[in-house]
Formats: sequence, C-alpha cells, structure tokens
Amino acid sequence: MDYWKEVEAKSIHDQFNKKTGISAMRTRIMVPGPIIVGAGPSGLATAACLKDKGVPSLILERTDCIASLWQLKTYDRLRLHLPKQYCQLPLMPFPENYPTYPNKEQFLAYLRAYTNHFDLDPVFNQTVVNAEYDHRSRFWRVKTLGLKQEETEYLSQWLVVATGENAEEVFPHIEGMDTFKGPIVHSSTYRRGDIYREKKVLVVGCGNSGMEVSLDLCNYNARPCLVVRDTVHVLPQEVIGRSTFGLSMWLLKWFPLRLVDQILLVISWLLLGDTAQIGLKRPKVGPLELKNLTGKTPVLDIGTLAKIRNGNIKVCRGIKRLAQDTVEFVDGRIEIFDAIVLATGFKSNVPSWLKDTDMFSEKDGMPRDPFPNGWKGDNGLYAVGFSKRGLLGSSVNATKIAQDIELQWKTEAKNCMAFAHALPH
Repeated sequence: MDYWKEVEAKSIHDQFNKKTGISAMRTRIMVPGPIIVGAGPSGLATAACLKDKGVPSLILERTDCIASLWQLKTYDRLRLHLPKQYCQLPLMPFPENYPTYPNKEQFLAYLRAYTNHFDLDPVFNQTVVNAEYDHRSRFWRVKTLGLKQEETEYLSQWLVVATGENAEEVFPHIEGMDTFKGPIVHSSTYRRGDIYREKKVLVVGCGNSGMEVSLDLCNYNARPCLVVRDTVHVLPQEVIGRSTFGLSMWLLKWFPLRLVDQILLVISWLLLGDTAQIGLKRPKVGPLELKNLTGKTPVLDIGTLAKIRNGNIKVCRGIKRLAQDTVEFVDGRIEIFDAIVLATGFKSNVPSWLKDTDMFSEKDGMPRDPFPNGWKGDNGLYAVGFSKRGLLGSSVNATKIAQDIELQWKTEAKNCMAFAHALPH
C-alpha cells in the first residue's frame, strides 16, 4: 500500500496503545482512510470513488478473490438481468463491444479491469469476525482471522460495510431433509445441468435463480419441477427491443408508480399471457410497488415460461415433507425425485460481526432505514450494497459515501495524520 510504511506504522500503533490503553494483539494496523469490508462490486465501487477524490482505503475480503459471489457461487449461464448501462460501476463504463446483457465471464472481466484501472489492492483471506466502535479512542476496531487463524486488528475513523445482501446462503428447514437419499444442493453450488441429464430434479424457489436453473436443467434434458409456494410477478425482459426496466424508469418520470405498474401488467398480459393459468399467480400489489415495499424483485422471463407452458417444466405447490426418494407436497401429491436444488436465495451476515450499532436490523441484517437513506450511520459507519436495487443502487451509494468521507478527510484525517507524524519514533 503506497500510503503505509511498516516502521512508521509500528511507532504509531505503539503510541496509540499507550494513549488508549488498548492491549496489544499479534498485529495491529492503523488505517489512515476508511476500512471497506467486502471486495464485491459494491466495495470496489466505493474504493474507486474514494481514490478518485484522493482518499485512500483498505478493502478486507474473506475469500481469495474479488466478486466472490459471482466467481464462486453463480451458475455458468448467468447474465446480467438488466442492461449494462444500469449495472456499470462509477467512473468506468462497460466496454462498448459488450452485449446489452453481459454474461458472467464478461462481467468478471469488467470487474478485474475496474480493479486494475483504479489500482485497488484488497487484502484477501481476511475474515472479519468483529467490528465495533471504540468511543474512547474514536476509532473503529475491526478484527480479522487469516487462513491460519492469525488475528489482526485494523483501526480507522471510518468503516464501510460492503458485504451486501447476499453474503450467506439461505437453507430452509424441510421436514425429512436428512432422510432424502439424493443430493440436496443450494443454487450457489449449481453450475450447469449436465450432471442431471434424464434425472427428475425439484427446484425450490421461483425467483430469477429458480427460473433460470429450471430452464438450464431443461436445456440439458433433465426433468425439472419448480416449487412455487407464493405469488410472483413475472415480466418480459424486453418490450419491442427495449428493456422492461428501462421502460419502467422512463415511465416513472411521467406517471405515478401505481399507474406504471398497471401499464407493466397490461404489457405482461399481452406478451406473456395469464401466468395464473400455469400456476404463477400474481400478487395483488404491482411489481414496482412490491419491490419498494418488500425488496422482492420481479422475475424477468428469458424463456422459462414457454418451457412451463409446453410441459417441459412442471410447477408444484409447496413442500410438506421429504422421504427417502419422494417429496410430499401440501396438496397431498407424492412424487419421486432424484435431486433437489434449493434456489432459496441469500441473506446478509452483518449482525454476526458488526456489534453495538443500531444501523442494521438484527432480524435480517439490512439497514433499518430503506433506500435512499440507509447508506450512512453514526460515528463514521457506512453501508453499500444493501439498497435492494442491485448494482445501480450500489453505485449511487458508493458515490454518496465517497463525497461524505472526502469532506471529513480534508479536515479530520489530515489533522489525525499530522498528529501521528509528530509522535516520537
């Protein structure tokens, strides 16, 4: 790191220990700029925005790579669901030759280029196990464990939580799971359907992932059944060559949200038909209003509905229990299955390591204040990647965070570093 000198760091943190009374650990590192937890798109975007304003930062990442969710926990056929202009990170657009909906490898290549362009240097294999604000010293104390369980404590005036909404897999409890003989895997370990050829596979969850996994299984000649327990909005990905999301954003400039919802539902009925007839009942609340109220994203259809209509994908009701090779559904039907894929999503893990703050809910690990107000807390605490609005929301909040910290950096941080340099060596 170009802003850090090891000898100077030792002197500073030794003096820091004496002044604050904090006992020494194996390693303690004073970070002049913000600490960013998470090297996903949100963390990278925040670090780039800070660097653009002359503010250094330190990114801590628990895995050995950037964008670990995309690299390690997504299926091969994944593409961005929204057009690239709504998914690019601040200060660097996607290459012009990229398609409208970049695939997984193209998006990862973009993120690597982004990291190199802004000379970002995450510290990998550092799992944050505890972070709390020390009111006595007025620093955030962030404790990590390395690969060999070595402990490090990082100290900074600012802490940016960028672990996001999708840090940990959600595994539902289903009666009889321990008796089912076939594999039960989360969609985070699903890559493609070739190992399921000719097998009957139950996909649990009807969000975008569940729909796409079902479609992928179908394309590999598996026999997928999709569990649809709740109501769901399915919209066409495009309308006459224009993205449905882009159309929605344009309509919202002129019409109220509920009217835009009605327009979207009419368009969906014209292009997709009545989804209730194939087992996909819609919620009473419109898709955009539901997104604002609950964060539940409408499904953008990329061909799954056609497979459901022609019978290649079967829709099932909720699960009651599992047995050795069978699944009993809530409607009383019992069917034999070879495998189960849990497309049950992810959740935040913030409450497990961020302590003594009211910014995040203990229930779901999300900021208590919804977008656009959930990006800033007390004592130099920030959040990015929790807007429930995808990469577009992350870019907005990354920009706000960098602007806010820059104002403090010009005054408080410079004073702090001047004090540190004045300490005897």
